[in-house]
Amino acid sequence: MRPATTARAAALRLAACALSAVCLTASLGLYDAPGADAAPSPSASTEPPPVPVDPHAAVLKLAHGAELAPPVVVDILSVTGDLSGDSGREESNDDIKLTLQAEVLFAKDSAELSGRADARITEVAEEIRKNGPRKVTVRGFTDDLGTYAHGKVLSTKRADAVHTALAAKLGASSAVFAVVGKSEDDPIADNSTEEGRKKNRRVEISFGRGTKR
Repeated sequence: MRPATTARAAALRLAACALSAVCLTASLGLYDAPGADAAPSPSASTEPPPVPVDPHAAVLKLAHGAELAPPVVVDILSVTGDLSGDSGREESNDDIKLTLQAEVLFAKDSAELSGRADARITEVAEEIRKNGPRKVTVRGFTDDLGTYAHGKVLSTKRADAVHTALAAKLGASSAVFAVVGKSEDDPIADNSTEEGRKKNRRVEISFGRGTKR
């Protein structure tokens, strides 16, 4: 065999070996062929870049003679407890609302305070005395079982019973009481379950912080 032919055969064998190696590595996922789309990195963000905003755009300028509204202080609400036990508490900058489940205060379908209600009423009375509000609102609520009218009567009687007990413990307090029976209005849970109905059967006592309200 002539030298030129030998050299050409060797070159062909070398190219074949190289092509086989490329095919092997590609099949093993170790090689991306030129021009192929690379898989995106798991950490790469897919969110579009933010839209640039021109701070000098006319749409951002106030009309001639217009002024910005005065700043507003937003009332902060703090919730402690959600009646998953037997009571709840909501506080804002100005108001406090204490919620007691009816089962803690009354027997079923009754408006007479039970023996274990006294400790709870005492705690609420101390909270009212500490804040010295001008007005205390007591609201009674029921679930949606029975008629609305029956719930109205029962919730009103229960709210009045809590009011009477609080007034007795507060003595000569100058706070004015408002008593409201809401029946099944304003539920805080789903009445289709007993757990929800239990949360809805409640008494709420609301008053302002300090002597300003």
